[in-house]
Amino acid sequence: MQTSTKNTLMGILFVNIATLGWATNVAIGRYIRGEIGPVTLAAARFVVAGIMFSFFIGKIAPEERRPGKDLWPLALMAATGIVLFSPLIYLGLRFTTAVNGALVNGMAPLVTAAFAAWLIKEPYKKGQLFGALLALFGVTILITGGSFSAIRTVGINPGDLIILLAVAFWGIQSVASRRATRNRSPLSATILSLYMGIPVLVIAAIVEQQFIPVSFSPGLILVVIYLGIVPAGLSIFLWNTGIKKLGAGGAMVFYNMFPLYGSLLSIALLGEAVGPAHLVGGVLIIGGGVIGSLTAR
Repeated sequence: MQTSTKNTLMGILFVNIATLGWATNVAIGRYIRGEIGPVTLAAARFVVAGIMFSFFIGKIAPEERRPGKDLWPLALMAATGIVLFSPLIYLGLRFTTAVNGALVNGMAPLVTAAFAAWLIKEPYKKGQLFGALLALFGVTILITGGSFSAIRTVGINPGDLIILLAVAFWGIQSVASRRATRNRSPLSATILSLYMGIPVLVIAAIVEQQFIPVSFSPGLILVVIYLGIVPAGLSIFLWNTGIKKLGAGGAMVFYNMFPLYGSLLSIALLGEAVGPAHLVGGVLIIGGGVIGSLTAR
């Protein structure tokens, strides 16, 4: 098998495992929302991930163990992908369903492309614009339940909007990751950004404890360990590796499996109901993401 083909297949496998891991994070985050605060949960799982990655520091080249000239993209990865994205996802899941949360995440490829065009001047093609508008229409159907008149009586679910904000931060993180991994390995970028973000999250979690104390249980501890090893550790590393092998556009094509995986897990594990707005909105969001990603590819 040629090296390029092997790299492509490995990249596809890596990003699919990453998105499946993140999909379990959405379902679990919704399930345990009453036991632990969003910031505390994010801090706890990243501390676990940090402990796991400490065993891999020796595999990083000595010159890549310091931020060096990549300080600002790494700091941006930490601020958006570690400090802001995860707490906002968990906060949003306190108000909306896991199915909605997973589907709204389908906007990430298009948001990333928009930030890439703005921040690093990557071309934003007509197909990407069409996909973005299609997905945005899908998100609108999803958060309004397919009835704009319902907004006046029921209002828009704040959880959906919070998760949409989280997706915007993830888009910035992906662009920063692309910049940071030009000169260093994905493992180095993952570990350094993680360690830069953990202290901020831990301090914020201590403050949150005054308002949302943790309901400790053996089950919660096991869940936090899983979230730290898989979604916070393995998935982020595999995603950054996938970007390096496939390019951001190629990786984002398969990111669109995230809302599909997340919806199926939420239905199977949480018994969440799916209505016409979910089906129509989901098809538009995933379809728009695929069109935009393939255009970028």
